[in-house]
Amino acid sequence: MNRPTLSLVTLALIAGLAGVAHAQMKTVTVNMTEAQEVPPHQGASAGTATLTLDPATKTVSWKVTWHDLTSTAIMAHIHGPASATTNAGVLVNLGPKGAKMGDPLPNPLEGSATMTDAQWADLMAGKDYINVHTTTNKGGEIRGQVTPGM
Repeated sequence: MNRPTLSLVTLALIAGLAGVAHAQMKTVTVNMTEAQEVPPHQGASAGTATLTLDPATKTVSWKVTWHDLTSTAIMAHIHGPASATTNAGVLVNLGPKGAKMGDPLPNPLEGSATMTDAQWADLMAGKDYINVHTTTNKGGEIRGQVTPGM
């Protein structure tokens, strides 16, 4: 091989490896508090959502935990697109499949879902948030912005 051909092959291999690295799964931790709710609440309620993001399939898997809620957790969602100071509609229901509206949620709450291309783009851009709703705070008791940094 001559030098220009070798350089092109090397560049192609590097570009291919960069694409593979970009497509790897990523874990994101979302800290949820009452202060992040819109409008904010004051209290000791808090939680954590650990998300595993798979860009190859646009699948998000989650494990959500909480503590010190004012009442029973009855719903949890990924909402978006929205900034940290605005509200938006539900994109993904994090509750168990087949659960009835208002049933108590298990803690921890685990599951997975596949997102559309547009939903995935918003999630990756930090435009989505997670919140947990309770019987006392049906609009949401704790919330955290998803910031994957991908």
